[in-house]
Parts: sequence; structure tokens; C-alpha cells
Amino acid sequence: MAGAQDQALGAFLDDLASERPTPGGGGAAAISGAMGAALVSMVCNLTIGKPKYVEVEADLKAVLEKSEKLRAELTKAIEDDVQAFDAVMGAYGLPKGENDEAKAARTAKIQAALKEATDVPLECAKLCAEVVKLAEETADKGNLNVISDAGVAVQSAYAGLLSAALNVRVNAASIKDRDFADGRLADLEALLGSAATTTAKTYDVVKSKIG
Repeated sequence: MAGAQDQALGAFLDDLASERPTPGGGGAAAISGAMGAALVSMVCNLTIGKPKYVEVEADLKAVLEKSEKLRAELTKAIEDDVQAFDAVMGAYGLPKGENDEAKAARTAKIQAALKEATDVPLECAKLCAEVVKLAEETADKGNLNVISDAGVAVQSAYAGLLSAALNVRVNAASIKDRDFADGRLADLEALLGSAATTTAKTYDVVKSKIG
């Protein structure tokens, strides 16, 4: 059914496919995570209120509250990514200057923008990792009639995490403050390791329930 939502999605995909640099991979990563969160919410909504699942209703109500918060935050992350990218491009576009002081000021602004452009996708990655955890609980407790959607949720969220990780890496590589960059990369590796295990486990659980 066509409507405002469909038009908004179509416009986003048109922008994504265009020659413009934003929205780009960062926005796509956030969308993947947001889709995962939305699917977690859907499974919860189709489980809550069902007599067969009364014992897990309180748990899934708590999951639903968290997944809806994450969906909103990941949707906002699309614009955050655009702003971070624009800031980096704006810094690189500053005049190089004719003296050491001007050159140092430009370099400082570029480095500050790169740090922000590293933190923004890292935050997106963290949000996606949280969705992965919620999908695990949803797969364990959710309505069996829609349990496959919990599997899609965890894969969507994990795809968003992996995608955001690439943006963290590409920006961290250009940061001169290696303590900052290496710290962010270490945080990222911890997220990736935990989420990979949870995603594989959750996907197997869903497959076993499907039969």
C-alpha cells in the first residue's frame, strides 16, 4: 500500500543511489539497525497479549520499550552521519593557509572532524549491538508464528554493525592521535566479537524452531 512512508523510503533510496556522497554507507548501516529494531518490536507486539505467552509477556514488554528507543536512535543516526561527513568535507575544504599557524589550525579542524566522524559510526555500531542482544531474547521467547522475523532482526542488526564498523575504521585510519584511534578500534573489536557469537547463536535458535 503506497503512502507517505513509502514515499519517504523511496526518496531515501533515490538519494542513496545518486551521485551525492550523502546519505551513504553510514546511513545505510543505521537503516539496517533500525530495521532490526523494528522487527524485534513487531515480534514483541505479536507476542504480547497472547495467552500462550503470558509467562514472558513482562519480559517482552521490556524488550519492546528498549527496541523502540533503539529504533528512534538509529533513525536519528542517519542524519548524524550526514552531519559528521559534511563536517569532515568542510574541514578539508578550508584554505590551506600561507603560514604554519594557519596550516596547523586547518589540520586541527580536520582532525577534530575525523574524531567526530569516528565516534558517530561507533555509536551506531553500539546501538546495532544492542539490537542484536534484544533479537536474541525475542528469538528465545517470541511468538513461534513470527519467529523467523526474529532471525531477520538479528541479521539486519548485525549487518548494520558490520557496516558501521567500516566507517569507524576508515576514519580512524586518518587520525593522528593514535591513542584515541586505537581506543575506538578496541571498543569496536569488542562489540564485533560479542555480536558475532550472539548473531550465530540466535540464527541457529530460530532455524531450530522453524523446523
